[in-house]
This record gives sequence, structure tokens and C-alpha cells, in this order.
Amino acid sequence: MKKVVFDSYALIAFFRQEPGYELVRELLVKTGNEQVEGYITSVNVGEIYYMICRKLNTKAAEAAITAIRQWPLVIVDADLKLCMEAAAIKAGHTLSYADAFSAALTIQKRATLITGDKEFESLRGMVNFKVKYL
Repeated sequence: MKKVVFDSYALIAFFRQEPGYELVRELLVKTGNEQVEGYITSVNVGEIYYMICRKLNTKAAEAAITAIRQWPLVIVDADLKLCMEAAAIKAGHTLSYADAFSAALTIQKRATLITGDKEFESLRGMVNFKVKYL
């Protein structure tokens, strides 16, 4: 079964109906139909929360997190192993620490990262890292 990891960029694009949101919607539907395994890290869920709080308000952020928790996504907590893998990625590349968690999970799951964030270009060529841009 195909596996995807959603970066916060992808889900925020979905909520705001920004370019690429159709791909995110399609993948979420396929996740619900058990055609795709969908993942996101708890760090990226937190990132979505604070970004929506900053742009809109706490009520909108809480509604977004409630929606994410109802979707058929596996929310992967940041255990020590994932933290160390993310830290190693961050140490060697120019991307945010939260983005490093998405990348580390993508590699762990041998999945495809769904994002619109071009910071992930620095990871091209890494073993088991695949990215699909919105």
C-alpha cells in the first residue's frame, strides 16, 4: 500500500484551499478508503496549531486540530528515535526543525512526503526520501 507523510504545509494549504489543496484532499479521501496509509508527526500537528493561531485565532486552530484528529491519519509521537533522526537531518541540511521531523518520518516509513515547502530540496538524493510537491 502507498504511504504518505503530510507536512504541515500540505494540511494548511488544504484548510486555506491554497494551490495544491486538491491533491491533499484526494490523498485524504484515499486514506479514508484505505488505499493509502497517511501519517503526520505530532510536532507538525503542533506547528499547524500555532500557525493557524497566528494567522487567525485559537478557535480556528482548535477546529483544525479536531478535524485532523478525526481524519484517518496516524499521528506519530516524537519519541527519542524520531527526535534523533530529525536532529541528524537538521544538523546537515537547511530546513526547519519541524520539517526535519516530517523528513525523518518519511524516511522511517519509506513513504512520500506531501508538501509545498521547497526547503526539502536539500534532501534530494537521501536514501528512502521521496517528496511530492503541491
